[in-house]
Amino acid sequence: MSTPHNAAEKGQFAKVCLMPGDPLRAKFIAENFLEEARLVTSVRGMNGYTGKYKGHPVSVMGHGMGMPSVGIYSYELFAFYDVEKIIRIGSAGGMDPRLDLGDIVIAQGACTDSNYGAQYDLPGTFAPIADYGMLATAVGLAGEQGCKFLVGNVVSSDVFYNAHPEKSARWLDMGVLCAEMECAALYMNAAFLKKKALGLLTISDLIGDPERAMTAEERQTKFRDMMTIALETAIAE
Repeated sequence: MSTPHNAAEKGQFAKVCLMPGDPLRAKFIAENFLEEARLVTSVRGMNGYTGKYKGHPVSVMGHGMGMPSVGIYSYELFAFYDVEKIIRIGSAGGMDPRLDLGDIVIAQGACTDSNYGAQYDLPGTFAPIADYGMLATAVGLAGEQGCKFLVGNVVSSDVFYNAHPEKSARWLDMGVLCAEMECAALYMNAAFLKKKALGLLTISDLIGDPERAMTAEERQTKFRDMMTIALETAIAE
């Protein structure tokens, strides 16, 4: 069985899938961390691989940029390919002054300025959160690994080039650690489909300080700490 966005057959994805935004980062993980990795889908260049990590089946697939994109790919994995757990491994713009380039944020919850949740027709505002089991595991592993990390709220925005960038400070006033573009939709899909999701983010730039940012190549290859935490979390449960 394939979908309009995924050419894999049912059974070709593992029960757990890591999802970076960049499909080249998925390729990097497959080639450098997984054993027996094989390409199972490449529709629109959004590569997906399945292999083994320490003997455990693990998949990795790109999800693109923004909530509509991650919404499509994660929904199909959850609903049509029997994936039970998705761990987003992505980049984020640091807002909290304690964060520096390369630090990790473990997304406990995801605020958003998106209208993605309107589809559920809820009588209020939904608060998207991570799966607690994977969250607790990742926190423990990050501590053991000696990484510099923070745990808390992130904001998933539909806007990268904001017409009013000064408004970012309002999220910081509410304790939001960083800005990214996908976790809220991923967490909502997981909640609706009774699955599990977690977001691990590496700070690639600092909001308000445009001179300090990782290059595109660094984003593909220098997120090893986050990748290792995600893989260990994937096989821990």
